Amino acid sequence: MDVLNPKAKSGWRHERGEASLSDVYRTVGTGRHSSAWRRAAAFAGPGYMVAVGYMDPGNWATSLAGGSKFGYALLTVALLSNLMAIVLQSLCARLAIASGRDLAQACRDAFPKYVSLPLWAFAEIAIIATDIAEVIGTAIGLNLLMGIPLELGVLITALDVFVILFLQKLGFRWVEAFIIALLGVIAVCFGVQILLADPQWGAVLTGFFPTTEIVTNPEMLYLALGILGATVMPHNLYLHSGIVQTRAYGHTIPEKREALTFATIDSTVALCFALLINASILILAAAAFNAHGKTDVVELGDAYSLLSPLLGLAIAPTLFGIALLCCGLNSTVTATLAGQIVMEGFLKIRLKPWVRRLITRAIAIVPAAIVTIWYGDQGTAELLILTQVVLSLQLSFAVFPLVMFTANKAKMGELVAPRWLSGVAYLIAVVIAGLNVKLLLDFVTG
Repeated sequence: MDVLNPKAKSGWRHERGEASLSDVYRTVGTGRHSSAWRRAAAFAGPGYMVAVGYMDPGNWATSLAGGSKFGYALLTVALLSNLMAIVLQSLCARLAIASGRDLAQACRDAFPKYVSLPLWAFAEIAIIATDIAEVIGTAIGLNLLMGIPLELGVLITALDVFVILFLQKLGFRWVEAFIIALLGVIAVCFGVQILLADPQWGAVLTGFFPTTEIVTNPEMLYLALGILGATVMPHNLYLHSGIVQTRAYGHTIPEKREALTFATIDSTVALCFALLINASILILAAAAFNAHGKTDVVELGDAYSLLSPLLGLAIAPTLFGIALLCCGLNSTVTATLAGQIVMEGFLKIRLKPWVRRLITRAIAIVPAAIVTIWYGDQGTAELLILTQVVLSLQLSFAVFPLVMFTANKAKMGELVAPRWLSGVAYLIAVVIAGLNVKLLLDFVTG
């Protein structure tokens, strides 16, 4: 059965319509008649674009605060967050490959307008909040490395839309290559900094095992909730379900099963890499700040200025700034693509690709620029925390529909998620919702 046929006994009410990211839809060959290694390599890429969202500047603030305050103890939270992310992102690939729809298109079909339109609004708000964190990170990186004023740095970040347009003219693989290259730079920067910091590797290993103090210490619990609740980004769920469909996999069930296997491997490996980066931020903060009695480092600028005197080498803060800049650039690129998927999927707007990207970018960058410029050089940590609270409000509105769709055999056909996987996913959704409610209550009550 072809799941794109609207009348072929599927659980979908309407035709899908235009494909997700139609200008790059199924443009990447998968070498169906090649070796298994070549076919697997053809699916490598989308997972790394998704992984960007798990190491954006918004996560840096919580990791820096957790490492400087409590050393290596919260590494177990970073590990748990990553395991949750692996499950949810695998469901995104399953939805896309089984149904031929991204999450936004699925929501538009499954829910009436009075539900789908608010979901679209929430998704846009989440992307704006994400963009604020990413714009701040990029602008701070430019300021720390080149002395560019924060306000000008914010405007420079808007140029990423032209980078996307240029790279996509060359092919979607070039966008992925750009993202992966910047991820490589980030990894090298943190690798050198950790070697300079010389952490206690025994304590690092111990930090990945849970401790009762995380629950009994209110301050540690709050930071743990911050790391856990802000890890899964709503826009990543929409993004992954769209960019997986850039692969030209077959339409038969066996071909789709193979595509799902390779896509899941891609996202799992990439998210393990994201864990490595997030853990590196926390380990660096623990070794460079906590070990020297600096237990209140939360501002990115403070971390930059303290690294040189504490580690004894001028290159350390430069590497930190380079990693932050690359991270911000990567995140704004992926958020722009997520914005396009959300707008097209929910609203079914038909425009030329470059017009779509300019509109979706403007929706996100204009509020982000206004808020960032309004805050100025001070209070960036508070603003980053605020963006995480806004994201926490929207997250469940993306997670629960995703889990519902992938557990529905009528919608997913033979690729419906196994019951055990749906059960784990529902548990994750409830835990994330509970943690985010806790974060929100803590924020409101001060």
